Amino acid sequence: MVVFAYGVASYVVFVLTALYAVGFVDNWVVSQTIDGGFRTGGSWLEAGLVNAVLLGLFALQHAFMGRPVFRSAWARILPAAAERSTHVLVSSLSLMLVFLRWRPIPLELWSLELHPLGLVFELLSFAGWALAFVGTIQIGHLELFGLAQVLAHVSGKAPAPAGFDVPFLYRWVRHPIYLGLLAAVWCAPAMTLGHLLFAGMSTAFVVALARMEERDLAREHREYRDYQARVPMLLPRTRPLPIRRRAG
Repeated sequence: MVVFAYGVASYVVFVLTALYAVGFVDNWVVSQTIDGGFRTGGSWLEAGLVNAVLLGLFALQHAFMGRPVFRSAWARILPAAAERSTHVLVSSLSLMLVFLRWRPIPLELWSLELHPLGLVFELLSFAGWALAFVGTIQIGHLELFGLAQVLAHVSGKAPAPAGFDVPFLYRWVRHPIYLGLLAAVWCAPAMTLGHLLFAGMSTAFVVALARMEERDLAREHREYRDYQARVPMLLPRTRPLPIRRRAG
């Protein structure tokens, strides 16, 4: 039951962090947002350096904990069922640190807040968050965030082996989750220098992470190379990938 409680607590922390992320990026509700809050003052150069270090540390932590060599070392300390939950928990806390220590750089590069296009950008940002969420559902939301593993541990069942499948969204683009996140951070009615820094570094991290993940997937699934050649990484196809029917 300890592993189960740990997995549920890690998932709750992730959900709270994800909700805070929406408010942070879209400047809604939360106390510290990408363009304002309680952390002000200092030069723009100082703020930019602090923000870049925060984002860089998060990127390194998240990417390193996902590497097979780290997972193998971690397996000697924690039960296998808690491995994914630990990654989720540490990444959530690391990302929340970025949000809470972020220093806004309010210099506006463009503003469409009083223009009808501003509403379009706002809606596209929320559509990006929705796309990312649906993308997690299609590849197994509970498994992705560690709940499936702790549930299997409690019930005494072995986790289901990872297979290769191409759900609907993944027939258009290889990484709909990352596409949704990029749409969420780039579709800003008002783009400040701080927001641009966040969006630019997030894009670089997402592209690097996607490439690392794809190398792992290509080693694990022989079908992945063919899929990779037929479906774009982040820019969707004009038509979904046809489903290949099996004979018999």
